[in-house]
Amino acid sequence: MPSLSSDIIVFLILIGCMAAYIPVFMSLFFTALAGFILFTDMPLMITGQTLLKSLDNFALVVVLFFILCGNIMTKGTIVKKLINVANVLVSFLPGGLGMAGVLACAMFGAISGSTVATVVAIGGFMIPALREHGYPDSYSTGLMASAPNLGVIIPPSIGMILYSMITNVSLEGLFLSGFIPGILIIVLVCAYTMFYFRNDKVIIRNPPPDFKSVITAFKSGFFALMLPVLIFGGIFSGIFTANEAAVVACVYAFAVEIFIHKTMKFKDIYYVTINSAVTSATLLLIVAGATCFGRFITMENIPGRITDLVMSNIDSAVVFLLVMNIFLLLIGMFMDIISAVLIIGPVIVPMLYSFNIDPLHFGLIMTVNLAIGYCTPPMGVSLFITGSIANRGIVEVSKSVMPFLLIQILVLMIITYLPDFVLFLPRLSGYLN
Repeated sequence: MPSLSSDIIVFLILIGCMAAYIPVFMSLFFTALAGFILFTDMPLMITGQTLLKSLDNFALVVVLFFILCGNIMTKGTIVKKLINVANVLVSFLPGGLGMAGVLACAMFGAISGSTVATVVAIGGFMIPALREHGYPDSYSTGLMASAPNLGVIIPPSIGMILYSMITNVSLEGLFLSGFIPGILIIVLVCAYTMFYFRNDKVIIRNPPPDFKSVITAFKSGFFALMLPVLIFGGIFSGIFTANEAAVVACVYAFAVEIFIHKTMKFKDIYYVTINSAVTSATLLLIVAGATCFGRFITMENIPGRITDLVMSNIDSAVVFLLVMNIFLLLIGMFMDIISAVLIIGPVIVPMLYSFNIDPLHFGLIMTVNLAIGYCTPPMGVSLFITGSIANRGIVEVSKSVMPFLLIQILVLMIITYLPDFVLFLPRLSGYLN
């Protein structure tokens, strides 16, 4: 019979495994295995069946191919061409190069769907460029630790794909909901940048571009810019599904880099594919471990008991959403978005209907919360990656990210308590009533 003591023991096993630096997928699997042995009479064969069934999911195809697409762009010159286009558009403004970095993160994220990939690809290029043009280290590292969050907020988002998989919420509707918060973050960060550097005389600024320079940049980056157009145009016009869009994007990216940009050779396809396969295998192992753990907590009715506990203490949707935001921000500090969506999602989603909260709306809230976690001290992954790129300590990077963190939390509050504002596009397109 499920009890509070058994829940605590299982939770402590999971925390202990993670504290011992056991890989996440093994921590989840071992915890589920211990739970089945200690607290149920179910045969252990069920864990093996769950492992295999969790990977036999067609929805995972879209994640794997977007990972491959991101690696193709990083290997080739699509990333540089996107940055060049963004640079031409805004580099003449106060703090223009910083704005170009934000736009580049948005464009790259609109193809890769990954924060980590965006930090590595854009941060590795932009931090040295910002330094070279006289930008303070605090601004450069803070911007490049936080702006890549757009990679999982602006679609296609790996977090949204997995949330759709566990809830059966419309993936296209989720994708549409991510545009408004993404644009809000871009606008607010650019406004902050202009205000920050409005009177700065040290920063090297480019002269306003002439028409010829703009046309040259767009001609050079045309095929790179067409990649997100191809993805979103195909999905929302109904020409192909999100899964098919990921495959089409990979084929297109390979064709552009090999035959048009000519920055990749056929032998490079092997290495890019192998690297993507290793990354994908890591993700699939986490999915398998999380599914086993989820099977255990479902059989123990832990979500139901948590729902009863919440319902007996919270009777307002406003308070519930505030508590969930705080909870998810804390979770995001210590857990990557893939693990968090797969573990926490099935526990929280059953509560939404009691508070009359749309699961699609909550999917967006959860995605933004966990994206913010990537750059939230003390354990945000982006902080460590950016610190490594910039050769700065975690404390220094954590301080530098604070203004950008506050901007993203402001956007989080807006999308939480003004649902009609952010759900306008999904509703207009028929994905919501």
